[in-house]
This record gives sequence, C-alpha cells and structure tokens, in this order.
Amino acid sequence: MLKNLYIENIAVIEKTSVDFTNGLNVMTGETGAGKSIVIDSINAVLGNRTSRDLIRNGSDSAFVSAEFDEISDKAVEVMKEYGFETDDGVVIIQREIGANSKGKCRINGRPTTVSVLKAIGTYLINIHGQHESYELMSPELHITYINKLGDFDKELEAYSEAYREYKKLQSELDKAEFDEAERNRRIDLLQYQVNELEQADMYVGEYEELREQRNIIENKEKIANALNDARELLNGNEESDGALQQLERACDSVGEITDVLPDSEQVYKRIQSALYELEDCFEEISGLAENADAEVGNIEEIEDRIDLIQRLGRKYGATIEEMLDFLENARKELEYLEKYEENREQLMRDCRKARQKAEALADELSKKRRETAEKFSDRVKKEMTFLDMPNVELVVSQKKCELNHFGCDDIEILISTNVGEEPKPVAKIASGGELSRMMLAIKNVLADKDDIDTLIFDEVDTGISGSAAQKVGMKLKEVSKSRQVLCVTHLAQIAALGDSHFKIQKNVSDGKTYTSVNLLDHEGRVNELARIIGGVEITQTTLDYAEEMLKQSADNNI
Repeated sequence: MLKNLYIENIAVIEKTSVDFTNGLNVMTGETGAGKSIVIDSINAVLGNRTSRDLIRNGSDSAFVSAEFDEISDKAVEVMKEYGFETDDGVVIIQREIGANSKGKCRINGRPTTVSVLKAIGTYLINIHGQHESYELMSPELHITYINKLGDFDKELEAYSEAYREYKKLQSELDKAEFDEAERNRRIDLLQYQVNELEQADMYVGEYEELREQRNIIENKEKIANALNDARELLNGNEESDGALQQLERACDSVGEITDVLPDSEQVYKRIQSALYELEDCFEEISGLAENADAEVGNIEEIEDRIDLIQRLGRKYGATIEEMLDFLENARKELEYLEKYEENREQLMRDCRKARQKAEALADELSKKRRETAEKFSDRVKKEMTFLDMPNVELVVSQKKCELNHFGCDDIEILISTNVGEEPKPVAKIASGGELSRMMLAIKNVLADKDDIDTLIFDEVDTGISGSAAQKVGMKLKEVSKSRQVLCVTHLAQIAALGDSHFKIQKNVSDGKTYTSVNLLDHEGRVNELARIIGGVEITQTTLDYAEEMLKQSADNNI
C-alpha cells in the first residue's frame, strides 16, 4: 500500500508529507484548494505524463517521493524483471521534474526511466478519476472487463501466439502474390547477381592478402636491401666479422673461466642463450630474404583483382563477408522464386492451417466470454442497484467479428437507466453521476481479479447526492476492507466513513499561495464535515449533525 507521499514544489504545494493508513483514506477541501494536485503528484511518481507547468512558480524543479510497503507478489515479480530487488516489501519511488533540465527517476535509490516507473506503478496503484469514467464510452475497451472477470490470461496467451503465427504467414503469402512478369524480372536480377559473385570466387581475407602482396612488390628493393644489410651485420663479410662471430668469441672467452670463477657461470649461460637467439634471427632473416627474392605475383593482376573486389563491394557490401552473405541470401531467394508454385501452395496450406487454429481458439474464448458476460451483467447490475440505480438494465452485447488481437468478439456494454427503455450504448444514456457509479460497480466486481493493493477514486461522487452518496461511501468502505482506498470527495456522507481524513487547505502568505495536507483529529473532522454540509456559515446544528454522522459510522462499523 501507499505508506507515505512527499511533495515538494508542485503547483501551490511548497512542501508536504502525507502518511496514509490502511482502509479508507478520504481527502476533502474547498474547491481550488489543491486536491487535484495530490492526485497529479501520485500520477507523476507512477510514471504518467506530466507537464513542467506543475512546477511551483519561482522553483527550478519539483520533487515527488512515494513509499510503498507490503507490495504484492506480482509487483515484486515485475520489479525483478526490471532489475530491482525488495527484500522487505518496501519500495521508494522518486521523480524530479526540472524546469530547464531533464527529469530524474529513482527506484530504491537507483536511477531508472519514466517508462519503468509506469510499468511498475501499474501494479502498485489503480487511479480512477472522472476521465476514466469515459473508458465506459469507448466500446473497444469493454472487452477488457470481461477478460479480467473471466481470468482468461492463459487462453489469451494461447490465442495471441496462434494469431501472430497466422498473421506472419499471411504477410509472407501476401508478399508472394505478385504478378508473373515481376517474378521473372526478380529472377533475372538475382541470377545476374549470383553469377557475378560466384565468378568472382572471393574468400574471406583475400582483400587483405592482395593489399599485402601489392605492398611487398612496391617495396621489393627496399626490403631486399634492408634484409641483406641485416644478414651482413649479423654474419659478417670477407672484410670483417659480424655480430655472431663476435658474440661467439665472447661466449668462448667467458666459458674458459667458469671452472675457476663460478660466479661467471650465469653470465656465460646468458651470452650462450643470446647467441642461440641471434642465430635463429639470422636464419629467419635469411628466409625472409629468399622469399623476397622469389616472384610474389604480377602487380597488374593484383591491381585488377583489388579493383574487382572494390567494384563488387560498392554493389553488394562493404566487406567480403557482407558480399558472401548477400550471395547466400540471393541464392535462397532465387531458389524460392524458381520453386514459386510449390512454395506458394505449401505456404497457403500452412496459412490456412494457422488460421483454423486461431479461429478454433478464438471460438473457444468467445464461448467462455459469453458465459462470463452474463455473470458480469448480473453482478454489475446488482452493485448498481445498491448504488441507487434500481431500474438499471445492463446487457453485454457480443457480436462475431473478424479475427483481431483479442479474438473474434466485438463486445459493448449496453445500459438502460429507466423502466421500459431498451439498453443502448453507455455514451448515449449515462450521465456523469451514473458513469461514476457504474465504474465503481465494475471496479468492485473486478476487485478480486487484480493484485493492486491501492485504489484511488478521484471525485467518484460527481453528480450524486443523498442516499446515492451514502451508498457510494458504503461501497468504498466495503472495498477498503480488502485493500487500501484513497478517495477525493466533496460529500460529507462519504467523508464521514473514512478511517483517516485529510484536509487539503489553501492559505495565502506574503503574496504567495500555499497548500497543506493535514490529518484531522476528531474535532477537526467534525468541523470539516460541518463546513461541507453548511458551506460558509457553520452553525451548532451542522456541527451536531457532523458529530452524529461520525458516531453513526463508528456505531455501525461501516
């Protein structure tokens, strides 16, 4: 659950820290006090899109930190996928928004990205605001409710795999369906390319060898002179001894005294070793000289070969490895096109088989959805009836459609709120208050189908009052028994049911606006409820009524 929220320099909030509790946490305050800022701050720390306009005037940056504890196993699993560990179930997410610089994100002190915050935050908090009610007016999203209630993850995974395979084969088949003239033109081009590369008969490393040979030929005289000088210096000539002869004499001289001067034994061995090494060097230089004297190759032939490789490289690849890869791919495509009819028929069979498999899985999923849709309708209708919509009729329309990522179902929730009216699309029927209650009903029906520990309802009381408000509050209280609930509300009936009550208050000091979030004690709650009930003028009657509301809530253990 969300244990602590720290906000710094967000809009009119300069600095505040809020410690939330288990159960139902309600937040109230006058219009414009900054209730939405708290929700915006939570959205920011969950990786949702934010604007630099959120930064408090005069500040260089804004900062939000959220501490969660006892997070779900699913949230732990997702964190591990992104490389974050939590041994004690505690997660601290931080986000800094810079006015003139790139923002920073951290999870448990380690840097991360906004996209990772969003991926992990999805499993920590579910926020339902007024804009989310409009999900109900997007029929393409209705299928997700049925999938979640039916717990169809395995079925969807199996179908999705089959659908992807079918679409892949269909794409290959579509590519193969070009006219005969185009296919023949492609065959001619491939044959030319294959022949040109095969005739070149290149091998990996050849280009480097050719350049080395060319370099040797161009510097043949220089190489011969250098090697001959080295041989003469080592082995001497008719007029003088070389280094080998002189080193050999030095070795003999020291060797004569090793029996009388034991300390000379080590230096004698070193000179002897150097003599052997120098003799090896002489032999190797002699071999290099002989090779240099040999015919390395015809310079014109080498130049022609280098030119050929460079010319082919401009068409088929920067290196011989790339050109040989091109050749291999061209051979495969040529073989495929030359066996076009045979390959096409096999591809059609494979594609047909893949579609049949996808259709079978989609049909099976569709049957399960139909059964689940009935349960969904009954349960949501029951919830909405409790929420003071006794005449509601709710139907899940399910029509067969072309295969898509979700199967073969076109699903839309239809609703009627008045007796005698045919159920119609939600967008054509429901008011704002009805949308809020309908979404609350759906959330409650699906509550045990997700692992999210914290639910936030932002002004779910829009458009309702009286007994409907009381029942919405009771439903929120019911949901809060199994998970943490945060609720921004304008209604005293709902606020009175909170386990913890926070007042969001705006003050002006030295020409600046400051918003604070404070946990109310009993007296504070009475005064706040009285303010909500009575408006500007708070009388003893409203105070007594507020006290009675809190007492009833406690006595009934709602």
